[in-house]
Amino acid sequence: MRFSAAPTRVSGLIVVLGLSYLMVTAFSGGITNRTQKNGTGCICHGSSPTGTVSVTILGPDSLTIGQTATYSLSVSGGPLSAAGTNIAASAGGLDIIDGQGLQKQGDELTHTGPKSPQQGTVSFQFSYTAPAAPGTVTLYANGNSVNLSGDPSGDEWNFALNRSITINAATSVDEFGAPLIFTLGQNYPNPFNPSTTIEFTLPERAPTRLDVFSAAGERVTTLVEGELPAGVHRRQFDASQLASGVYLYRLVSGAYSVTRTMTLVR
Repeated sequence: MRFSAAPTRVSGLIVVLGLSYLMVTAFSGGITNRTQKNGTGCICHGSSPTGTVSVTILGPDSLTIGQTATYSLSVSGGPLSAAGTNIAASAGGLDIIDGQGLQKQGDELTHTGPKSPQQGTVSFQFSYTAPAAPGTVTLYANGNSVNLSGDPSGDEWNFALNRSITINAATSVDEFGAPLIFTLGQNYPNPFNPSTTIEFTLPERAPTRLDVFSAAGERVTTLVEGELPAGVHRRQFDASQLASGVYLYRLVSGAYSVTRTMTLVR
């Protein structure tokens, strides 16, 4: 009887070690239902959120019904040998952008594996499509900052500040009923690497062209060429094949023309 206790303790130890290994490895390929929409966070990386980790969602504040736009989520702070995330929306549709290290599980997004930082930040870009009815929707997210030690102790996580988006009916007036005016916004993010979003507003339907040029004035690409309706429009510029530097983007629509600069930093 004296010897029977030892196998019991060893067996229990094996169970505990097995559970610890499962806790460390099970979510390396992503996990959902961990945002403030429907969960308690990444508790496997710590019992509660910590302010040393900053999680931020960037992108347009308003969209029209059915419009698709690019958003980005960044994780900084904490141990940050790598980071993961879970992203959810109260309405509308989330989708992945190739090469960003995200996968779609159900109607939420999560990492495919721990993603390494660049210049102290881990960034994920994703696509969001507005629902078919006007109103306000919310994007939720969390981010975990891990040390890749194989042990969750020392990892940290935090929720993102929930991002509200106004969904407008398709119209040629803004949310205050004022007529739309011709505008070309500053690209975001800026500086950027490797892609950024350019937003512009047209007061009326017109043939429209949006070109990107190098600092030397050589055309790099054409993002828009054709007739567009009145309203707010967004286009993504992917500079993954270009060198760092300053680039220009020019919008011409009807009698209107304006040029801005943007900076690619690698």
